[in-house]
Amino acid sequence: MLKRAFFIILFLLLCRAGIVNASLVEVETSFLKGDYEKVKAIADADMADATIDKANLAKIKYFLALSHLWLKEYSDAKKVLEALHEEDLDKNFRDKVSLGIIDACYLNDEYETALDTAQRFIKENASSDYLSLVYLKLARINLKLAQWAEAEVYLKKVINDFPQSMDVYIAKQLLEENRYFAVQVGSFALSSRAEQLAQELKEKGEYAYVVEITDQENKKYYRVRVGKLSSLSEAKHLKSKLSELGYPTSIYP
Repeated sequence: MLKRAFFIILFLLLCRAGIVNASLVEVETSFLKGDYEKVKAIADADMADATIDKANLAKIKYFLALSHLWLKEYSDAKKVLEALHEEDLDKNFRDKVSLGIIDACYLNDEYETALDTAQRFIKENASSDYLSLVYLKLARINLKLAQWAEAEVYLKKVINDFPQSMDVYIAKQLLEENRYFAVQVGSFALSSRAEQLAQELKEKGEYAYVVEITDQENKKYYRVRVGKLSSLSEAKHLKSKLSELGYPTSIYP
């Protein structure tokens, strides 16, 4: 009887592990499909289940936080990531969580907090595999704060210290950007479409122009931008105005 009971318990434990793994796979699959609401629903159910393996649950929480980011629920993402960061994680996973916190702060316009978090990451993780990416994030944060000189230092560091990094191309592009804020309202493969949109905006009294860029595969794109502004607050005001007119907007740099 005891032997039979042992195998029954073992069977149930193995089934439970299978359910947990299946849940994580379902979360990952839903995330990759862009079904972020489903990720949230699964994660909420799993977090209420005290029997779920902690390692799998940590990964589920991470996908939950990423889903919040994609849904522009930045404060919710930050809350999940900060709590996750306090858990017993392996170094690589903890680094990813830290990067998520930086992104959540940055996307929520909490630039000073993002800056402090990124600088602390550099100080505490000198051997991290993500250093070039964090330096690039520091550059982006400084650009938003109109701290052009500091941003340039970080961009050059990415280029000089991590020449094989995937971040080098973006760093070079940002280094070439003019030192003012603009609102981008479109990016096209055809220059004619970009010029048409720029002309439409000009007829509405906006200072619109086309910026030509070349990507890593040597393909050209034509970006339509509006304004050359000295402060982020002016750019945000213009962004809001153009959004109300129905244009998809983002602030550069």
